[in-house]
Amino acid sequence: MPWWPRWRAVGAALAAGLAGAAICLWLHTPLPWMIGPLFATAALRLAGRELACPVRVREAGQWAIGTALGLYFTAPVLAVLTVYTPWIAGAVLFALALGAAGAMLLRRLSGVDHATAFFAMAVGGASEMAVQSERHGADVGKVAAAHSLRMMLVVATIPFGVRYWGSHGLALGHENFVPGAALVDDGGLALLVGITVLAALALKRGQVPNAWVIGPLLAALLLTACGIHLTRLPEWMIRAGQLFIGIALGTRFSPAFLHAAPRYLAGVALCSLLMLLLAAAFGLGLAHWLEIHPGTAILATSPGGIAEMSLTAKALHLGVPIVTAFHVARMVVLVLLIGPLFSLQDRRRGRNGS
Repeated sequence: MPWWPRWRAVGAALAAGLAGAAICLWLHTPLPWMIGPLFATAALRLAGRELACPVRVREAGQWAIGTALGLYFTAPVLAVLTVYTPWIAGAVLFALALGAAGAMLLRRLSGVDHATAFFAMAVGGASEMAVQSERHGADVGKVAAAHSLRMMLVVATIPFGVRYWGSHGLALGHENFVPGAALVDDGGLALLVGITVLAALALKRGQVPNAWVIGPLLAALLLTACGIHLTRLPEWMIRAGQLFIGIALGTRFSPAFLHAAPRYLAGVALCSLLMLLLAAAFGLGLAHWLEIHPGTAILATSPGGIAEMSLTAKALHLGVPIVTAFHVARMVVLVLLIGPLFSLQDRRRGRNGS
C-alpha cells in the first residue's frame, strides 16, 4: 500500500479509537481506553472501512504497559509472590489442560484438522501460536482468527464481570501493591524510557516472544526490586498504551473474517466461552484456597493476554503483581512447550490410528 493511503488508514484508526474511548468514558465502562478503541475499530473494519495499525504503534502500546507493570515489583512484593509459586505452576498446568480440552471440542464442533484445533485453542499469544502452528502444518489464518475472537470475548466479558461483582477498590492480604515512585520525574522518565526500550530491543533481537512487553517489564522490575525508583509513568502514557493495544486488537478483524468458515468461528466462540467459565471457576477455587480477592484470581487464571488482564487488575485496584506473574509464567511455559507437546500428542494419535 502506498504511504498516503496507508497513513490515512492509520489516522482513521486513531480517530476511531479516540471516539470509542470517549464513548466508553461517557458510559463509565472499565478500561475505556482499551475497550472503546477495540470495539470501535473492530466494528468499522467489519463494516469494510480501511483501518490500519503499524507494528510500531502496537509495540509502543506494549512498551508502555510492560513498563508500567514492572514498576509494581518492589522487593517486598517479590518476597510475597514466592509464596504463590506452586499455585502459579498449577495454574500453568490447568491452562495447558484447558487448551487441550478446547481443541478436542473444537474438532468435534467444526471438523477442523487436529493441528489447527490444537494451536487455535492453546491459551497463548496470537502471534506466538500462529508461528508455532505454521511449523506444524496448521491453517495459520484460522489459528490467528481464533485467537483474535477469543481475545475479543475475554475483553468483552472479564472486565465487566469482575467490576459487576463489586471488586473496585477492594483488596485482601498483600494484593494491592503500588509502584514505589509516586511522582513523575522528567530526568528519571527519560532514563527509564531508554533502559526499557533497550531491553525490548535486546529481547526482540534474541527473538524472544512478546519482547515489547516482557523486555520493559523485566527491566523495570529489576530496577524497582533493587530499590531504584526513577519515576512512575505519566497517566497519558498508560492511556496511550491502552489506546494503541485496543486499536491493534480491533484492526485484526475484516469483512472476510465473518465470511470465512462460519461453522469454525461459531465453534471457536462456544469453546472460548466454555473455557472462560471453567477458568473463572478455577480462579474462584484458587481465591478461596489462597484467601485472595476473587477478582484477582479470576484475572490471573483467565485465558487472556498479559497486557489486557494486568491492565484490568490495575484499573480495578486488584493484585497487579499476582495477575502479571501468573500470565508471564503461563506465556513462557507455553512458548517453550507447546511445540513439543503437540509433537508428543501427534505421535500418540498416530500410534492409536486416530
